[in-house]
Amino acid sequence: MNTINGLPLHPLLVHIVVVLVPLSALMAIAAVCWPAARARLGILTPLVALVALIALPLTTSAGESLEEQVGPSAAIERHAGFGEQVIYWVGPLFALAVVWWALHNERVTTAVHARIPASSKLSQRAVAVALGVALVVVALGSLYIVFRTGESGARSVWS
Repeated sequence: MNTINGLPLHPLLVHIVVVLVPLSALMAIAAVCWPAARARLGILTPLVALVALIALPLTTSAGESLEEQVGPSAAIERHAGFGEQVIYWVGPLFALAVVWWALHNERVTTAVHARIPASSKLSQRAVAVALGVALVVVALGSLYIVFRTGESGARSVWS
């Protein structure tokens, strides 16, 4: 199924990715930098990232079908190259968002803290800082690669 009502599926699916990847990245950055946002967003950040992650292979597959119909061009190849990289940013974004959520979820931390000796509490803080930095870096990277992919896709359509 590469079309809906005669329209190519890729331009329709790409809107899911273009909205949810930046949204989940911004939610992740807010959760790391702003404790009040972290409390309010809760499990929502990993869930939005999961939907974006699920939409990616569908969008990529539909894009490959559209590429076969349109034919090869340098602009489309550039766009496809960027598009293939998005999964390498959104996958870690989802994984890190889940770990960040679990690290700050009271039920999860209560269960984990019962098994960890008090002497390693300092190392837990270091892990949280490193995880927060990694999450922000991956979120920024995913914002960048989605921008580059979308920009190259628009250029391929309009040139």
